[in-house]
Amino acid sequence: MSSFEAYSSDTNIKDLIKSLFDAELPLDGDWGYSKELATIIQANYNNIPIKQLEHMVASMRTYLEMNITQVEEDRYGNINVNETSRKQKKENDLAYDIVTYEITAMKESIYASFISEYKEGYQKKYFNLDNHFKKRKEATLTRKVIYYFNVSSIK
Repeated sequence: MSSFEAYSSDTNIKDLIKSLFDAELPLDGDWGYSKELATIIQANYNNIPIKQLEHMVASMRTYLEMNITQVEEDRYGNINVNETSRKQKKENDLAYDIVTYEITAMKESIYASFISEYKEGYQKKYFNLDNHFKKRKEATLTRKVIYYFNVSSIK
């Protein structure tokens, strides 16, 4: 099983997201690995629903951990991030959304071979579609991660 390091950078989260993903988001803080390293949502000036903004940032962090920072043979693709639970915690004047996501992904090289197999075999008698998707499921990595968002300025 692969392990993924918490992403850390000297670059401000807002600037890094702009440079890597060409998105301007109202963020500060860190990548949400704990309350102390929470991603601070500063405002909602684009009227993006908060859950959608949180999901977007969690997806970016996941892509950094599982793809961008990995050597080519260890990169994951077909990355899906799905919220499984959330709670809000208030401490003093601070409010946090603590969100758990289930992440599924597959090594890029393996995923590419499944796509090729599917394209080549689809609608041919010899191609066993059920077996194909069973093998894809077995090759998929599933992770559960918790993300901390400081939402004090928007609540």
